[in-house]
Amino acid sequence: MERKHEKYQRLITRCKALTPVPTAVAHPCDESSLRCAVEAAELGILQPILVGPQAKIKAIAAQFQLDISRYEIVDVPHSHAAADAAVLLAREGKAEMLMKGSLHTDELMGAVVRTATGLRTERRISHAFIMDVPSLDRAIIVTDAAINIFPTLEDKMHIIQNAIDLAHALDFPQPKVAILSAMETVNPKIQSTVEAAALCKMADRKQITGGILDGPLALDNAINLKAAQIKGIDSPVAGYADILVVPDLEAGNMLAKSLSFMADADAAGIVLGARVPIILTSRADSVMTRLASCAVAALVAQARRETASKAVA
Repeated sequence: MERKHEKYQRLITRCKALTPVPTAVAHPCDESSLRCAVEAAELGILQPILVGPQAKIKAIAAQFQLDISRYEIVDVPHSHAAADAAVLLAREGKAEMLMKGSLHTDELMGAVVRTATGLRTERRISHAFIMDVPSLDRAIIVTDAAINIFPTLEDKMHIIQNAIDLAHALDFPQPKVAILSAMETVNPKIQSTVEAAALCKMADRKQITGGILDGPLALDNAINLKAAQIKGIDSPVAGYADILVVPDLEAGNMLAKSLSFMADADAAGIVLGARVPIILTSRADSVMTRLASCAVAALVAQARRETASKAVA
């Protein structure tokens, strides 16, 4: 089991050398969300700002013997107010990350994407799973399997750039990006193959930067070198993909869940493209997966700090 989690453990270890990231935790009013924030803080990954009904947060902490005495609490009456207040902390620069507590994802993301008061940027907001698949020697990023239902070509350009920037933060200097479809040749009858070819040309024209793109690629030849060789695919990405870009949310959801339930993989998740990284944990996640999600977001926040420092210099 330790070997299974070694990729995630490396991410958590990297965070221990960094300054804990101020994190607005929206409505941590159940055991799993509050425990995740506390455990991540104890590991030095983040500095939580607990946003929600103060009496309820303290009651949960007392019930499950969680020491929250060192952490700031922003008292608001309910989950909607918690989402709004957490987003405001990020807008004001008081929080460099957001974390979902025991509220619906739609509540938090609704506050994030609100035009006047949210955290939108020029980028399309997208989700990425950082999959720890025991049979692979590296973590695999799967995107987008949670937010964009039927992404357009322009959406996919942003989704890929978000994923490449994430890979850089995770220490993949030149990530290999496989744009997935049902086949590895362009077929005008299958829109995803046409868009894959267009995205590769966009990368050639520097509209997407920082990674090596190829597509369309079927899943087998994206991650298995022997499958690519049998099919005679000459590609720097085939067999070595770090990022798997799916055609739509349904395909991404099925891929991620197939890896989780049939390949014993874990799936840490993060939302990208907003002003700050957003941690979306689930009560079904293991402790290690929740902490890995926090670590991934912290590394993204650190990369943004470094980029901002270079821009000022």
